[in-house]
Amino acid sequence: MSNMLNEALQSADVVAAQLVDTSRIEELTVRLAEQPRNVVLTVAHGSSGHAASYFASLTMSRIGVPVASLPMSVATLQQAPLRVSGQLAVAFSQSGKSPDLVGTMQALRDAGAFTVAAVNIAGLPLESACEFYLPLLAGPELSVAATKSYIAMLSLSAIVIAHVQRDVELLNALKTLPDALRAAGKLDWTRAVRELKAVDRMIVVERGLGLAIAQEAALKLKETSGIQAEAFSSAEVRHGPMEIIDKDYPLLVFAPRGPEQAGLIQLAAYMRARVLLAAPSDVPDAERPLVATDHPALDPIAAILSFYVMAAGLAAAHGRPDTPRP
Repeated sequence: MSNMLNEALQSADVVAAQLVDTSRIEELTVRLAEQPRNVVLTVAHGSSGHAASYFASLTMSRIGVPVASLPMSVATLQQAPLRVSGQLAVAFSQSGKSPDLVGTMQALRDAGAFTVAAVNIAGLPLESACEFYLPLLAGPELSVAATKSYIAMLSLSAIVIAHVQRDVELLNALKTLPDALRAAGKLDWTRAVRELKAVDRMIVVERGLGLAIAQEAALKLKETSGIQAEAFSSAEVRHGPMEIIDKDYPLLVFAPRGPEQAGLIQLAAYMRARVLLAAPSDVPDAERPLVATDHPALDPIAAILSFYVMAAGLAAAHGRPDTPRP
């Protein structure tokens, strides 16, 4: 078993560990209640940036506070006079070492922002640069392709928002998320491995909360199988991207539950391309199954784990190890 697959399958235990002790999150909730926030900034790279996208969508759709991703060069290279006093800034990181990430969060803190680090390893520069620390609890990650730390960022985001809202339904659903992830890791996507083995370019489509997993899936296809994959919202595909898509151009369409699902299924039926539709079992033509968790907001978390298992198999089919090409 590859490091990537092994670590992806550990995600259920990581989420279970997060749910054992939520005292840090409860403390953060108290801090956030002390002062209204007009805007939230996120700071992250790569897979962590995709996790920040999920956090942003969840925050905006459920709380209504606008969330923006801050380009790090604005704070570090341009040294812009950021007017962020009293606002919330959240950094997502697996390693907590990136100098531009650390420098950006320090600049935001110096400018008066309430800075929070969601990071896997304590005692590193990012934690020191921020006022508040949230542990991911993902443990060591040996694979170059981050998996369990990404899922840990998604689940941590959902736990935070559920506590901020005091949403009993979402809090109860989170308790069953580890079991949903274990089920998601057992779904059969082997047909997708066969369909994508000879592919060198494709598009991954989602919308809303799930756009974050489309972005992550596209990155992993590049990183682990050398496929030129791009992620788009379904609202964008019928514009410019439509011109490069033909019957031999694969589309992976994630269509979990939620208000976006109908449009995603409609897009999958409309496209001329070879469509791989990933959806719950009650959706016709969904040959890539998805687990329905106990809350639609958590469905993308289970969906990306099913994808990770497939992506690890696809990487193995390409003879790709757990290290990038030289």
